[in-house]
Amino acid sequence: MRDNELKPVRMKRHFLPDDLPITKWEDIQPWFEGLHDRNIRTPEEMERWLTDRSELAFVLEEELAWRYIRMNCHTDNKEYAALFEIFVSEIEPEISRWSDQLDEKFLSHPLSSQLDREQYKVLLRTVKNRHNLFREENVPLQAELQVLEQEYGKIASQMTVTLNGKEVTLQQASNYLKEPERTLRKEAFMKITQRRLEDAEALQKLFTSLIKKRSAVAHNAGFDNYRDYRFAELGRFDYTVSDCEEFHESIRRTVMPLVEEMHTWRRETMKTARLRPYDLEHDPLGRPPLKPFKEVQELVEKASEAFSRINPLFGALLRAMDREGYLDLDSRKNKAPGGFNYPLYESNLPFIYMNATGNLRDVETLFHEGGHAIHSWLSREIRLIEYKELPSEVAELASMSMELISMDQWGVFFPRREDLLRAKKEQLEGIIRVLPWIAAIDKFQHWLYTHPGHSYEERNDAWVGIMKDFSSPLVDWRGFEKYRGHSWQTQLHLFEVPFYYIEYGIAQLGAIAVWKNYRDDPEKTIHQYMDALSLGYSRPIPEIYEAAGIRFDFSLTYVRELIFFLRNELERL
Repeated sequence: MRDNELKPVRMKRHFLPDDLPITKWEDIQPWFEGLHDRNIRTPEEMERWLTDRSELAFVLEEELAWRYIRMNCHTDNKEYAALFEIFVSEIEPEISRWSDQLDEKFLSHPLSSQLDREQYKVLLRTVKNRHNLFREENVPLQAELQVLEQEYGKIASQMTVTLNGKEVTLQQASNYLKEPERTLRKEAFMKITQRRLEDAEALQKLFTSLIKKRSAVAHNAGFDNYRDYRFAELGRFDYTVSDCEEFHESIRRTVMPLVEEMHTWRRETMKTARLRPYDLEHDPLGRPPLKPFKEVQELVEKASEAFSRINPLFGALLRAMDREGYLDLDSRKNKAPGGFNYPLYESNLPFIYMNATGNLRDVETLFHEGGHAIHSWLSREIRLIEYKELPSEVAELASMSMELISMDQWGVFFPRREDLLRAKKEQLEGIIRVLPWIAAIDKFQHWLYTHPGHSYEERNDAWVGIMKDFSSPLVDWRGFEKYRGHSWQTQLHLFEVPFYYIEYGIAQLGAIAVWKNYRDDPEKTIHQYMDALSLGYSRPIPEIYEAAGIRFDFSLTYVRELIFFLRNELERL
């Protein structure tokens, strides 16, 4: 597909004026009032009411999105921060109140029961759940939480260290952990840990404030703890707390033996008596870190070529995003850490944000976020907000599957076969390392919110205790015990999006299953992948996984089957 064949077209408004200003709540209040007061007499009028309501949501979601994006791109810009805070503290609380009134209007209307049960099944359960959870007293608390949650990004974005006489971000400094020279890795690790510990107390205080406010929200809604409330808020209709616990145990029993094997091989290859925390990311054969690209534009061009080889549409989409200014990929000071794909429902083109520093992880991240972007594009025609807002178990399936599917095209970054095989091996080993971390973070969150009155020390001790099951005793942490106790603070999700992390593990298993199918039949698998993504969230999660040709299953037997396949693929390299 040629670049000019993909021309994103903004959503055409049918309900709102094109020049609607959004500076204060009063700008949009009449449109909520109009929906609330509208007389609905036929099923067709009910469906039009739903699409008009969704159009309003699309416009407001995009307004918030741009405020969030600009704030993260420029954490030192007080105007951007103020605009975001105005939206979440002054406009969004009113949106929340009126949205609940609209939910009440919909659920109590006799025509809602006449809608097609199959077509509207997911919408009905989503709206009912949302309405059941709404409490007026939580509106100001949730607004305060939205502002407070952004403090983590502000603190983390200011963390820099000096290496080789140059001030660098922690993301840039982490590249030194891949260097063959052990003294250089140690120096980088020590500076990173020391810098993180400088803000450890501030992050502890911030997290305690978040736990208190989140627990209050849960109690107001009638829940014993925030975990149970959050499961309901996230709409986890298709699995339970017990299923999460089964996931933890399946990962412990199937993946940790592979971690032990990897560390044993690393220690023997390095000919060292003990592995240290700074010995886990470099090449044990002493080869320098892989350098897949030098400049961000090179990353974009090569990734576009690789995407095009998988499917021409995929490459054209990334080039369109680049052309339209919907990419911000470089790492710099005063830019918040992390990476994301933000769907923009009215622009019909998503925005990719990341912190690239020239390493293999950046390649993985762009294909990951590119998978999200493809998902956004394929579901762009959906006109109901409830079906556009994806549960993470579905969203992350798109991104993580693309990471694995794309590996055969990484030759655009690594023309030497030796480097390509090494990159693939690092990617698969990364999956083996991250699955236990995901299980640990999720298990930690279960503990945090079922023990809300804990102290800082108890919090760190709980984390270290959990990590005993999900880390290798072959790694010697002596001298770094304090940092290890605080190492949970490196996980942004704990601060900004609580309980949104096990989804990565669930989706990673799904992605392995998609990749397993892709090995057997690439064309059929891509067809199924695109069909599943086109559904958005119009079907329950198990049905979307089925459309992708895989199972939604955390059982030990199924996880063992997938990990066995992963191990065989790794051995082939």
